[in-house]
Order: sequence, then C-alpha cells, then structure tokens
Amino acid sequence: MIDQRCPDPVHSADDIAVIGVACRFPGADGPEAFWDLLVNGRSAVRDVRDRWPGATGPARWGALLSSVDGFDPAFFGIGEREAALMDPRQRLLLELGWEVLENGRVPAHSVEGSALGVFVGTTWDDYAHIVHRTPSALRSGHAMTGLHRNMIANRLSYFLRATGPSITVDTGQSSSLVAVHLACESLRSGESGTALAAGVSLALLRASSTISDEWGALSPDGRCHTFDERANGYVRGEGGGAVLLKPLNRALADGDRVLGVIRGSAVATGAGATPTAPDPGTQTELLRAAHRRAGTEGQVQYVELHGTGTPVGDPVEATAVGAALGDLAAPLPVGSVKTNIGHLEGAAGIAGLIKVVLAVRYRTLPASLNFTTPNPAIDLPGLGLSVVTETKPWPRPDLPLVAGVSSFGMGGANCHVVVAEPPGGEAEVAATTAPVLAWPVSARSAEARTAAVARLRELDADPADVAWSLATTRAELDHRAVLVGDREISGRGDGSTLGFAFAGQGAQRVGMGLRLREVHPAYAAAFDEVCELACLDLLGAVRDGTDLDRTRTTQPALFAVEVALHRLLESWGLRPDVLVGHSVGEIAAAHVAGVLDLPDAVRLVTARGALMAELPEGGAMARVRASARDVTPLLRDDVVIAAVNGPDAVVIAGPA
Repeated sequence: MIDQRCPDPVHSADDIAVIGVACRFPGADGPEAFWDLLVNGRSAVRDVRDRWPGATGPARWGALLSSVDGFDPAFFGIGEREAALMDPRQRLLLELGWEVLENGRVPAHSVEGSALGVFVGTTWDDYAHIVHRTPSALRSGHAMTGLHRNMIANRLSYFLRATGPSITVDTGQSSSLVAVHLACESLRSGESGTALAAGVSLALLRASSTISDEWGALSPDGRCHTFDERANGYVRGEGGGAVLLKPLNRALADGDRVLGVIRGSAVATGAGATPTAPDPGTQTELLRAAHRRAGTEGQVQYVELHGTGTPVGDPVEATAVGAALGDLAAPLPVGSVKTNIGHLEGAAGIAGLIKVVLAVRYRTLPASLNFTTPNPAIDLPGLGLSVVTETKPWPRPDLPLVAGVSSFGMGGANCHVVVAEPPGGEAEVAATTAPVLAWPVSARSAEARTAAVARLRELDADPADVAWSLATTRAELDHRAVLVGDREISGRGDGSTLGFAFAGQGAQRVGMGLRLREVHPAYAAAFDEVCELACLDLLGAVRDGTDLDRTRTTQPALFAVEVALHRLLESWGLRPDVLVGHSVGEIAAAHVAGVLDLPDAVRLVTARGALMAELPEGGAMARVRASARDVTPLLRDDVVIAAVNGPDAVVIAGPA
C-alpha cells in the first residue's frame, strides 16, 4: 500500500535518489540518534577543556565526538603501524563508507569493480601538523599515504575497489555540500553509476580554534544564535556524514529504498569587499539558479541555512534568502543545525543535508535553537521569513515536500541543494506472516558483533524488512550471531524522566543476577569488581544462599547486584535523571550519582553490614499498614516505631 497524503511531486530524469545515510555527529552516532537529538531540541555543545587543557575564551567551547581515536584497522585490512599514521579523517570515512552502504542495503563486496564515485569534502589538516612535530614519524613510508588530503577519498575507493571518480574537495566550509553537487553531476553525466558523497572534519589541534578565534568567528558564550540579536559567532564542531546517491529512475527500477530526492543544485562564487566578506547578490542568484534547475520555483517550504550566527553573515544570508525565496503572505520557515552541533566546517553542508533528508522522511521540522529576538539588522516579516522555534509538522503536508540546503565557503564558494520527498511517499511494508523472524548479524570480531547487535536496538523499521536486509544485503564476516523472535513488542518512549530505585535489605534472593552475570559482560565485570574490593565470596553466597540473610553478606551482595544492574542498563544507553535509594540502597545510589567512588562505597557497605551483624540477637521487626498515630497507642513499652515509610506504612521493632 502506498501512502499518498499529497499529490506526487513531478520528477525528472535528472533527479538523484538518496538511498543511504550514515553519520557520526556530536551527541549522535547514527541517523536515528541524530534525529532524536534534533526533534528533542538538544545541543551537543560543551566545555572542551578535557581535550585542550588551558583553553580560554571562545576556544573553550565545542561540539566534539565522544571518541576520535577508536578504530579497528584489521577490519579494513590495515596494519597497526600504517593506521597510526593515517589521518583520523581517513579512518572515520572508512567507517562511514561501510555504514552508508549498509544503510543503503548495498553489500560492500558488490561495489568491487563498479563505477562508484567517491566525493569527500574536508578542510583543516590538523593531524598532519601534529605528526610533523615528530620528525621520526615522517621517515615512514606510511606518512605519505596517511597524511595527504587527497587520500581521504582515495583510501575509501581503494578499500572498496571502486573504479569511479575519487575526489577530495576543499572549498572551505562549503566543501561537503559541493561534494554532493559534484557527485550528482557525475551521476547525471554517466561518469558514476552510484556515488558516495561525504564530509569529514575533526578538531584535533587547539591552534585551529585559536586561528578561528583571532579571525573573530567564534562565539564567546559558546552558543550559535542564528538570526538572533545575540548573534556573536559560531562554535566549532566535528564529525562526519555520508549519503549514497543513485539516479532516481534506476533506484526505483532496482527497488531501492528512497529516503529523499535531490532535485537540483548550484555552485557559485562571489565575495564582497574582502576575500571573506559575503555578497548578498551572488547568494540570491545562487538560490534562484538552484531552484530554477530543480523546477521548484515557488514550491520551497523550508530552507536549512548556512546560518553561522555571525553579525555580518546572518543579515547577508537573510537578505538573499528573502529576495530569492521569501513569501510575505506565508513566511518561509528557516533554521540551522549549527545551533545543535556547532559548525562542522568541511562537514557542515552534509550535516544540513542529512537533517533535511530526515525532516522530509519524518515530515517534521526540528527547532532551530537559541533564537528569541530577531537580529535588528534582519527584517524577518519584511523578508517573508520565519525561524522555526519549536519542532512541528511540515507546514504544508498537502503539497509535495520541498526544501533547500545552503552551505557557504569562507572565500565565497557557495552551494545550494534542493531536496524533495520521494515519489509516492514511503511504502508501507505488509505485515509478515512468518511465525519466526531471524536477524543474522556478522562482524570481524566478537566486540564488533556485540556493537552491531546493540545498534539494531535503535532501528525504527519494520522487523521483516530488517530481516530481509540483514540476510541479503550485508557482507558475511567471521563472527556471526542470529537474533530470533516470534512476536513484536512495539512502543516509543515519550521522553519522560527516568528514575532508578535501589532497594534495601529484604530484597535479596538466592540466585539473584546469576543469569545476567552469565550472559552480559558489563554486568559480570561490575559484580566481580565489587567482590574483589569487598574481599567476600558474594558470588557463592548468591549462588547457594550461604549467609545471604546475614547482614555481613546481605548488604554487600545487594550493593554488588545493584551496581552491576546499573552498569548493564548504562551499557544499553539508559541513564537515569533521578536516583533514589532505600536503606543500604542509598549507598548504591550515592555511588551511581558520583558522590562516592566505588572503593569508598564498597568499604562503607561492608563496614555497615559488619557493624549491624554485631548487634545483639533476639530482636524482630514487622511492617504495619497503618499510620504512626494509629499504631503508637497499641504498642507495649518494649516495642517502638522504627521507621515511618509513608502515611499508612510503618515499621515496628522490639523483642522477638
């Protein structure tokens, strides 16, 4: 069944299908996580002095990846020595290249010998400058292939054994969107049969931020205030994104999943009074040219701005967008992903493109952050523009969805790409009648296999469709697993606050957590670490119940289970907003909250259990479902209220 909520857009033979998407952005390790960040209005900007100790002023802020040095060279057939001298952008692109092929349901081995074109935008060469500080490293033959910028694209083409164009593009901050434009032109000319367009940017050198700061580009308050009166610069970000492209007619004939359609694009160069000053006239004509080529004049419903949040750039861009595309009667919504993840410079354009492809797919416009009062130099109503200040449905769902994406280079090399929804919207996959579905997973190592399984939890797709894709469009690697299910449980979180409650004594059970310890390494590692610190055989106590009801053992055992459960849930991406502990559970909660480190928490819980074990025997406690006021008159002199757990819940204590 085809969902036709609006008239089919008119497509031409020059249209290019986006059939795969991959990304590694600040705060988002994939398209699903990126969309979650966008629709929930989160910012990935943070204090980055953990990477650059001593950084001051605007350079102390950034939107960085959680890791830039994690790489599995063996997966790509690369030795450790060679990998050490490879620019991390090469490493990141290899990973993104593999992921975008998987997302596009194209087995990597099928690319060998094909005219797959690789077009990659990038700018700074931070890693080369770092390696140059160690002259001995330059005497290695790997330095030539590892540090040359051209090898970023060439390395991926070599790994895939692809024969199409392999081009690294540097037009400044517009590099990755220009790479998309070149990829589309290569497809239209027949030079490439399929194209992979990407952008990668890593902020490895503090000096690069210092240079940007001295140029006056960075925001002192660590926020990008696009089109706002507080606009005072941008925040540097890092990351990478990739899209897999194919002529639309062929994608439809091949049965590819089409995520979005590139209707047209344009590139033009024009600077103002200085080499880096923007020119509104050139930008205006660029936008008009792109939509004229796309055949979408008067149809655009959203523009993803270059939107750096600078006092000079914002008014110029607003003037150009208003003159070319603005609508006084129905103001054109605009926004900028730089307010979420900073300015990714050489990868900024691909970030904006992926945001728009996802927005078209989900028919939702994410909010542009940090906007309250318009820049006085920007007359939004007079220009026919409006900033998207809250996540909302697409403004005209009754019309074919059309959007524009802009990316401008420091020296005036500017690009605009027009994106539209696929023909017929997204097809609804018929429910499977198979009693059991199998999801085969394979990887180069056991660790990678575990990570691949974890990524499947984030998929928002039909289970039968996932099963087909995993079985027919993935490489068959050495370490394999099959996930089997016979029923579907669906639901979506509503973003509510998550709380973890840590129980007190009385919650212990023989065998608690044993199966979790056998199956989940994260649980086992945490449980065993507590046992080692406590110098107690807690595993034996839990397994056979030995002394499990004696406080000397009970309390450390409960603590170990609770800490291990937290570590396991954390490994699954569950992080609490609120922590509460009862009795001995307070110690576990304090540790998880960061109040106590693990050794101190273990010392406290073992000492508490030992001290309570020294109390004289012969006492007893009982829970009563009544208020303290009702219970007190009924107590003998040697029985007292030990705890008030609630309005109608008390604990009494006295002789057994």
